[in-house]
Amino acid sequence: MRMTLALLGAAMVITPAAAAPVTMQLDLTGAAEVPEPGDPDGKGTATITIDSAKPEVCYTLAVSGIDTATMAHIHKGAAGAAGPPVVTLDPPTEGTSEGCVTTEAAVVAAILAKPADYYVNVHNAPHPKGALRGQLR
Repeated sequence: MRMTLALLGAAMVITPAAAAPVTMQLDLTGAAEVPEPGDPDGKGTATITIDSAKPEVCYTLAVSGIDTATMAHIHKGAAGAAGPPVVTLDPPTEGTSEGCVTTEAAVVAAILAKPADYYVNVHNAPHPKGALRGQLR
């Protein structure tokens, strides 16, 4: 019994603790969209929480001043560059949306390793390439 407890205690000491979820808050603007500007009257916010232990991306999007949102994503792309979507989010069709998306561990690890290489954008019919964008940081 003592040996079992000792081994269990040793395992607990050498097992690395799970990383805490990381939360990022960002502003969304039409001016940040590339290759062409998005909606000049639109604005928004995004809260992105990434949990590498699950792996999961949770989000809250809030937008205003744009036509009805049709899509929302996290894309790979540094500031000033467009890139492919890596996580699909529910679009804020009524102005807000929230949820959690389970994704590949490699995607979560890459975003956490270099968040500035990723951005959130919201699309709509007048701006199919993106009405609003905000860079993770």
